[in-house]
Amino acid sequence: MAEPLAEQPILLRLQDVRKHYGGVRALRGVDFEVRAGEVHALVGENGAGKSTLIKIVSGAEVADEGTVEVGGEPLAGGSTQAAMEAGIATVYQEPHLFGELTVAENVFLGRELRTGGRIDWAAQRTRVAELLAQIGLDPGIGDVRVADLPVAEQQLVSIAKAFAHSAKVLILDEPSAILTDREIEVLFGVVRSLRAAGVGIVYISHRLDELAHISDRVTVLRDGELVATRPTAELSVRQVAELMVGHELGATTADRPAPAGEPVLDVAGLGLAGAFEALDLQVRPAEVVALYGLVGSGTDAIARALYGITPADSGTVRVDGRPVRVHNPRDAAAAGVAMLPGNRKQQGVFADKSIAFNISSAHLRYLARFGFWFDRARERSLAQGFLSRIAIKAPGITTAVAALSGGNQQKVVLARQLVRAPRVLVLEEPTQGVDVGAKEEIHRLVLELADGGSAVLVISTDLPEVLELANRVLVVRRGRVVREFGRGASQAEVLAAAAGDNGEAAAPLGADEEAHT
Repeated sequence: MAEPLAEQPILLRLQDVRKHYGGVRALRGVDFEVRAGEVHALVGENGAGKSTLIKIVSGAEVADEGTVEVGGEPLAGGSTQAAMEAGIATVYQEPHLFGELTVAENVFLGRELRTGGRIDWAAQRTRVAELLAQIGLDPGIGDVRVADLPVAEQQLVSIAKAFAHSAKVLILDEPSAILTDREIEVLFGVVRSLRAAGVGIVYISHRLDELAHISDRVTVLRDGELVATRPTAELSVRQVAELMVGHELGATTADRPAPAGEPVLDVAGLGLAGAFEALDLQVRPAEVVALYGLVGSGTDAIARALYGITPADSGTVRVDGRPVRVHNPRDAAAAGVAMLPGNRKQQGVFADKSIAFNISSAHLRYLARFGFWFDRARERSLAQGFLSRIAIKAPGITTAVAALSGGNQQKVVLARQLVRAPRVLVLEEPTQGVDVGAKEEIHRLVLELADGGSAVLVISTDLPEVLELANRVLVVRRGRVVREFGRGASQAEVLAAAAGDNGEAAAPLGADEEAHT
């Protein structure tokens, strides 16, 4: 029988840790510990201090005050090498691996096993095979290029790399954000095995429903301060969320009236070979319609087709009754269609540019005087208005977007779409990777826009989000709409339709739980 958690040795301990960046207090006297054989969840809104804490533990930053101990010994601040040698390993949301190198080369990169001054390739392959077997991967993939592996296996290779150097404490930073439901179950299995082996694990996630399945304790940060540390079994998802934001969460869509009137967006027989087919879709003024499907269902391709990123090859699109041809994003914008892309880093922001630049970048003609002179004063006024209207947390409009948290970056991208209220707003994964506070604010803005008469189409793999926002939910499976649900549908019903027959709907975590896709 396993010993109670309180009797396990403390592997990592932070006491009264403080960190300032200029006038910003990122951490305000935080205490945090991880015991052997524990999964300790660390949660908080974007900007709450999680990243700063992890940077201090992993040696990328130095605390201004306080102490950090690993195994009872002080950790030398500001040295990633010292942190690794002390047994701290970090695995990030997007695997930090070199795609052109093999698994074995990645695992030992910079810390190769050597015999007589030369790299001992045979010893490395043997050790990698052992590590891969330990975490449930095929021991024979040591010589496979990392780029040829699925992303979930790349994530596990990152974990194997951490344990090639005898990690005592493993930090998992949003490990499930880019994984499917089945891949998450594999990841959870590996985490449980490591916990059973006595490893201490810090688990960071915005997906609060995961915590009950994988963590022993939860620590909540808010505005750089520790709000609570409690056993996971004592907290519900709602309670954790409310601790994060500091107030009760409201029901943002209660009693929204059913929309009426002629469709703003009318799609008939839309198709793209190999992606989706025969899509019929109508969205009325003030209506929010959601497309929901599991990963690979075709919903992402539908979003790209409606905005002209990857144009459809059949079917028709009408906006306010007028037929439109959407061959590229410029056509979509001219027709009154705006889109919030799913990948803000690659498709949404100019990270090194200012907030003002990012908001105005798609509206240069609109902000021009006499048709050719760009109005800087109007740009500044517009950006300043959005800073207040949608609560973008930043020192000012000249702040580079790269300096903002993920949730605030998403708000900047959304602000760009709202400069001229679109007739149709397509939102692809509108709150992916943002905290619950930013999520609540984005939902409020989306509903305000809908209430103003726009037609809103939400494409999301976040099932609770879909059910909260949408007047109607269209379930997409294998490129086709297979079911439609009105408000009040249960998660189990919608998930069953997305997964196929009712008999196929029992996901690993149970049909009544949220989909991890």
